[in-house]
Amino acid sequence: MSHPSFKFAPSAQKPIYVDISSAVHSKAGLSRYSANLAHALRPLLGDGLAFFQNSLGHRGPLKGLEEVPTVGVSLGYKPWRAAVWLSQAAKLPMDRLLPGALLLHATEHLLPYLHSVPTVLTVHDLIFEHLPEHHKPANRLYLRSAMPRFCRRADAIIAISECTKRDLIERYAIDEDKIVVIPEAAAPHFGPQPIERVNEINQRYKLPPRYILSVGTIEPRKNLARLLDACEPLFQEDLVDGLVLVGNRGWLYEGFFARLARSPWRERVILAGYVPDEDLPAVYAGAVLCAQPSLYEGFGLPVLEAMACGTPVCAANNSSLPEVGQDAALYFCPTDTEELYTTLRHLLGNDDLRAELGRRGIERAARFSWARTAQETVKVYQRVIESRSCD
Repeated sequence: MSHPSFKFAPSAQKPIYVDISSAVHSKAGLSRYSANLAHALRPLLGDGLAFFQNSLGHRGPLKGLEEVPTVGVSLGYKPWRAAVWLSQAAKLPMDRLLPGALLLHATEHLLPYLHSVPTVLTVHDLIFEHLPEHHKPANRLYLRSAMPRFCRRADAIIAISECTKRDLIERYAIDEDKIVVIPEAAAPHFGPQPIERVNEINQRYKLPPRYILSVGTIEPRKNLARLLDACEPLFQEDLVDGLVLVGNRGWLYEGFFARLARSPWRERVILAGYVPDEDLPAVYAGAVLCAQPSLYEGFGLPVLEAMACGTPVCAANNSSLPEVGQDAALYFCPTDTEELYTTLRHLLGNDDLRAELGRRGIERAARFSWARTAQETVKVYQRVIESRSCD
């Protein structure tokens, strides 16, 4: 493989390192970002692409990219996070971890202090600033101490939405020129599915015939207790057979499970847990609709994934979600359970509207691609490296 003739000429001797730690750890949305980006960067950078990970020897390599050179540490996530904070606070360079580096792209909100290596930092969200009560105290303290420092230190910041860019400017007074908005995308295999595949997956996961789907880590920000509140009368009215929740348990999830235990319809709630990426499109395609009731999202990738599969979407009217879905989704106030119920009921009862949103969703999702995201990301690399070389 070869790379384009960029002026900064990444090579096996002078590579660009991308942190894929979250990808090999399978850390929810961050994993999807770093894995999809890495695959899309490979044909652009060729031998000039290399990986960094904080669990070297314990996890990985990244599936499908096993041949890409990988360096790093074997500390694991939490010890590495502490080491990164210490390196920034004490200004202890970690350049030796990245031999011959042309640049480091930090993809999961962890930026080590580097003396001579240019850096790009992807910021997915500042949710801990908006909803501090939905984070564990130690994590909240870390992020509030570290994130402003990381953002100031990075040579450039990639924000995955205009919403996140606004948050960076308003919360941390980051220079607007330092931030480039480059959105995520649904992976290429997300698309309309053959009915045979949908039936196969529904049988395998024991999904009901008519279900509402919600995808994401189970944590307070996902607003699942209100979603359950809104779905119970839909079960009562026989408009839907079940609520399917795809995603692992995250943190502070006890309140939701206590609410679920009290529900007279708890047997209608299917906790699918982690669903492999190859099965997920059929799970989306089998749903009568996909609900994204989050209190805040930096992007909301499940919205695009559902749309790519032709599944109509109902989403919260806050943060980045209307920016992503635009007129291809219905929206509701996420703290108004009655409005959430009414919106779901309206869509469930209108076959023509569901079909129209399905068509719009496919068109909307097609505007995003990881190939385009990678191309725009490489432009940021080039700008940073050329700017450093001129200093």
